[in-house]
Amino acid sequence: MAEQRPAAHLARGLRGIGLSGVTVAGAAAAGVLTSIRKAYPRAPQAAPAEGWPPATPVSEGRLAVAVVLGASGSVITDAVGPYEVFARSQGFFVYTVSASRPTAMLSGGLAVVPDYSLDDVDAGLAPEPEVVVVPAVAAPNGRKEAPLREWIGRRVDRGAHLLGVCNGSRLLAATGLLDGRRATSHWSSIRGLGRSRPQVDWVRGQRYVQDGTLTTTAGVTSGVFGALRVVEQLAGAGEAQRVGQELAYPGWVLDGPIGIPEQRWMPRDLASLLAVAFPWRRPTIGVGLLDGAGELDIAAPFELYANSFAAHTVPIAANRTITTRHGLRLIATPTDATAPDMDRLIVPAAHTTDEVDPQLLTWAADRGLKVELPNGGQAAGQFSFDAMLADLAGHSDQTTARVTAKSIEYPTEQLELAGAGWPWRPTALSALTLTAAIGIALLPAATRRSRP
Repeated sequence: MAEQRPAAHLARGLRGIGLSGVTVAGAAAAGVLTSIRKAYPRAPQAAPAEGWPPATPVSEGRLAVAVVLGASGSVITDAVGPYEVFARSQGFFVYTVSASRPTAMLSGGLAVVPDYSLDDVDAGLAPEPEVVVVPAVAAPNGRKEAPLREWIGRRVDRGAHLLGVCNGSRLLAATGLLDGRRATSHWSSIRGLGRSRPQVDWVRGQRYVQDGTLTTTAGVTSGVFGALRVVEQLAGAGEAQRVGQELAYPGWVLDGPIGIPEQRWMPRDLASLLAVAFPWRRPTIGVGLLDGAGELDIAAPFELYANSFAAHTVPIAANRTITTRHGLRLIATPTDATAPDMDRLIVPAAHTTDEVDPQLLTWAADRGLKVELPNGGQAAGQFSFDAMLADLAGHSDQTTARVTAKSIEYPTEQLELAGAGWPWRPTALSALTLTAAIGIALLPAATRRSRP
């Protein structure tokens, strides 16, 4: 009997450790699933009851640019960054296209009404694109995106230029169109892509890589650089210079260096992992949308808060639909009784409250919400992401803001960030989960001692 006791103690200890591990893993898995579902919620299934005006006809002499939106969901800035770059130029006509109808979902919970379907382009109901912009999609290798992969191949056969933004290269790699060519992607994906697609010459440490009519970019905001390069190629250096100066992306100059730091995982990136795995008790931020607002101004809060998982974002407007400055058609939660409770309301495209829809102001006042204008103090010539990164640092913490900037490959040297030093909400939740797991680990031994 004495010889059996150590073995029994060991068995109980292993059972306890196993239960503890299952508890932590289960809580983290549930958190990750919740985070993903919040980042890409189900798209509205019905078009606006009031309908939309028809898509703008193509102006004579303009080059058509198709920004594709995945049926599984697309990264918002990957799509709308190049959209705004091309739309600011008189040399291009930009439209959105998707297999997802009547709406397509962007990260952060913003739904778009695509101008055309993939079939519309094939049938000649939409202009054949000279440029196809491919953002990162949620399931690049999945069945949902099979029609898009085939559609992109047909566009290449007809001579289209491709602009793959960030992990949009995953979808392009799945088509086989990158085989035997040079390409880049988000810094966290290149090693895995090198293993899964060794036929591609993957390049690190560059904003964008060009191989003939193929341009691929590094993470998220690098799509602005890639789009400006394509503008320079097809519309001239003067036009690229004008658009680039208007956008005021930090550090961008025409024909400037395209090298960027070769990022690697660092200890402080744990902040992002904690936020993904322990998303509970996150604040909900209403993002007020205004007709005529700039696309990147709108994208900034959805991108930064969804990417950091520091808050849940909800688009809200006086009406259910809004149209951006360059014609992007968006769906919002209207200011009525169905709008969810919110902890904050920010209006990123407004500089003064006079620019905010009075109906939105009244709705906020009735709910006791202060209308916050992150860009209200923005200096002239400042990129919209600067103000929103400062907002993220101030309302979450500096580490989260810097890790998020690293994730979207956005420079921070020009920023003065203030706020807490570390994300304590997910850290506290992880500590509580670990404490509970330790308690569960002790259950087998406690049960044994309680037996007569």
